[in-house]
Amino acid sequence: MNIVKVNKLKKTYKDLVAVKGVELEIKKGEIHGILGPNGAGKSTLLGCITGLVDYDDGEVVFEEKYPLKGWSRYIGFVPQELAIYPELSPYENVRFFASLYGFKGRELEQKVLDAIDFVGLMDVKDKKSSEFSGGMKRRLNLACAIAHSPRIIIMDEPTVGIDPQSRNRILENVKQLNEKGVTIIYTTHYMEEVEAICNKITVIDHGSVIAHGTKEEIKKLLGNTTVFILGLDKEGGNKQLFLESLNNLKDIESIRELAELEEQHRWFVEVKCENEDMMDLILQVVLSHRMVMRSITQKDLSLEEIFLQLTGKELRD
Repeated sequence: MNIVKVNKLKKTYKDLVAVKGVELEIKKGEIHGILGPNGAGKSTLLGCITGLVDYDDGEVVFEEKYPLKGWSRYIGFVPQELAIYPELSPYENVRFFASLYGFKGRELEQKVLDAIDFVGLMDVKDKKSSEFSGGMKRRLNLACAIAHSPRIIIMDEPTVGIDPQSRNRILENVKQLNEKGVTIIYTTHYMEEVEAICNKITVIDHGSVIAHGTKEEIKKLLGNTTVFILGLDKEGGNKQLFLESLNNLKDIESIRELAELEEQHRWFVEVKCENEDMMDLILQVVLSHRMVMRSITQKDLSLEEIFLQLTGKELRD
């Protein structure tokens, strides 16, 4: 069942079309990663889904039939910019945000304490938030978004600029929330986070969806792409002629040098084909140019490499 469905959504800022007729389905129970380089339209899309941004055309529907107006209380939003009051304690911050949803008395108290405990801030619940590290503030940001027990949580780069311990804690919190049945929409600049927690991915660029599905489904868009990493001695053979010969192989998509180490060159050789003999062909070129090989490794494209193929940009561009 779709918990969120976006139909032909469009948002324009003066001459800039930030979201171009986006269609998107988020299934109930997913951790759904939204990826795209800076300026791709991710934050605008999230703003439209949460109701913080008015869109020009299209619609956002929840659970197949409900408009945002009747469903907004079931959404939790963790914005990229911290949405906490620094002069208030975690207890006071979370209590304020939870009270906006109408909770009172014992129920409000329990929800506040549960949220603070969940993110690991119970021992500092009465300290001023201004005294916290960046990671602690990010965890408090999350506590404020979950205290009202939302059915869906939208997280816009929730781990940017924090220490590894707090980052791991937040990722574990995301998994735990999902295990409790909460649907998560998650954007990040850290591809390893997507690899670790997301079971569906949507890639956006220039305001449009360019890929959607599991990692395996998105990879199929590129065909059967295999990566070879070669480790070759600096001494021996002619590097330029060697690279030219590699490029002349029929199924070579591209060649990129990874690094020059103290004793050897390393090249990133990308092959797009179903040619089971490609490793043998590469070895023949190595031998014909009297290059000395230290190693050859074959692997599938990483999610980072897939993203680069789809958008032509690094995720952090």
